[in-house]
Amino acid sequence: MRITDVKTYIVMVKPGREWMLVEVETDEGVTGLGECSDYASTPHLVGGIEAIKHFIVGSDPRNIEDIWQKLFHGYSDLNGRGYVSHLISAIDIALWDLKGKVLGVPIYQLLGGPVRDKVPVYTHIPSPLSDPDMDVMVAVEAAKRARAGGFEAIKTDPFRRQWRGNAPTGGEMVERLSPGEARRAADWMMALREALGPTYELLVDAHARFDVASAIRACRALEPVKLIWLEEPVPVESVQAMRQVRENTNIPLSVGERHFTRWDYIELFRERLVDYVMPDVAWTGGISELRRIASMAEAYFIRFSPHDALGPVMLMAGVQVDMTVPNLYRQECVHEFFPDYAKVITPMFDCHDGAIHPHPDAPGLGISLNHDALPRYVISPSDRRIHRPFQVPSQTFSAAASPARSGRAI
Repeated sequence: MRITDVKTYIVMVKPGREWMLVEVETDEGVTGLGECSDYASTPHLVGGIEAIKHFIVGSDPRNIEDIWQKLFHGYSDLNGRGYVSHLISAIDIALWDLKGKVLGVPIYQLLGGPVRDKVPVYTHIPSPLSDPDMDVMVAVEAAKRARAGGFEAIKTDPFRRQWRGNAPTGGEMVERLSPGEARRAADWMMALREALGPTYELLVDAHARFDVASAIRACRALEPVKLIWLEEPVPVESVQAMRQVRENTNIPLSVGERHFTRWDYIELFRERLVDYVMPDVAWTGGISELRRIASMAEAYFIRFSPHDALGPVMLMAGVQVDMTVPNLYRQECVHEFFPDYAKVITPMFDCHDGAIHPHPDAPGLGISLNHDALPRYVISPSDRRIHRPFQVPSQTFSAAASPARSGRAI
């Protein structure tokens, strides 16, 4: 069996939210499905896939590790973490999917077999991140609906942006959190705590945007809420900044979506700077690398909880790894996206009672592209809707939390 081509699809079910999907084709007619969706890099990723496919056309797709290493080291001059690891992720996921289809088993069986029969998830509710005037009762009602739908954990960002527009004054991306805003965010989260009860699992995402003093202020304000974690309190470029926050809070900390490949986690683990890690299977190096990072975390008794913010392939690739990982906390998802997923994949995965239930007989990822429906959602890399300036991360929920709005979700 040999790889003959790699096809790319930019899929946009709703404006402003595109998925970058790939299909690896072979001379035996079997294909594998992958994804490396990102928030603002889609045209670059399309070009990257077109470049790297020349490395792998003619290769045996069953040699997954060999292909991973050739791609990673073949682009070492660009640094294999970040952009390159996104590209590797799409190919790696597709190769695992293909291999599972060839052998007729789910990917998790190829990774050592399941340690659970379902994957618990957490989901998202609205926040003032994108709408600073949002009433906390909107979030409370959305949280109650999520709980009624079986979700046992939710995440939100209670902090309003401290600047407006495409860039803050002076171009500085790191934000200062005022004491008043920290208090307002804590009150927001306490309203959720009171509405959902003392044992419901609440998580907060700071989106890696605060300076050290602000992050510590946020942590201290939120301590009475009893969070499962505070995510990315400071920019990821400085381990020293993370260490300062760690030394000044009792809140469990989580990082990972902006860390790429196992090498980015070594110091975090060795210095015990986090309690949870959340690598993204479509950014860090695919299923191969996600499983390695999970094993590293297990050695330090750190919980593993994969990031997922965009498309259906990312989610199901994470789920396949989750089925095999002893130290799993939960898989991230945005349940409001599920109706959009169902328009382009088949069959739609089963999510109920706060968990995704992979079908035990579905080979590979357990999903395929719906090629009959796909043409109405595929757009060109030159489409102006994906050539947009950097956008502030924003929740996707309407005030009533019914159909999702466009924009970055997590």
